[in-house]
Amino acid sequence: MSVNKVILLGYVSNFQEVQIKELDNGKRVASFVLVTSDSWKEKSGEKKTKYENHRVVVFSDGLVGIIEKYIKKGTKLFVEGSLQTRKWTGNDGVEKYTTEIVLQGFNNKLEIIDNRDKSNVSENYEGSSYSSEVDISDDVPF
Repeated sequence: MSVNKVILLGYVSNFQEVQIKELDNGKRVASFVLVTSDSWKEKSGEKKTKYENHRVVVFSDGLVGIIEKYIKKGTKLFVEGSLQTRKWTGNDGVEKYTTEIVLQGFNNKLEIIDNRDKSNVSENYEGSSYSSEVDISDDVPF
């Protein structure tokens, strides 16, 4: 038995828009970068922060609609999905690899923790859930 589960709490990157694309089969897919951080104090007392960027790809139809309507740069999210690595060929002909957090099928979760437009909606979708809690207690650090 094995488990492939990723849980992240972070902010949608301020440097890249949320992207919604339609695939050849008519289904839509959403993608965005979720930024997480880790902070600590050095022995000198200086505060340090390290940021990690995580590419999130959503294939769940219900969640793509929610993302399109409510998710934008700076939105704080809780994401639960699986880790997948895919191989692709770049324009230079070199094979490359991308590792992504994928929300597809069942047992995925996307929760808005901080929604800047103060919308308060709650909806459930088959295999995936969405909820919104409004808490504008801190500023987005990036």
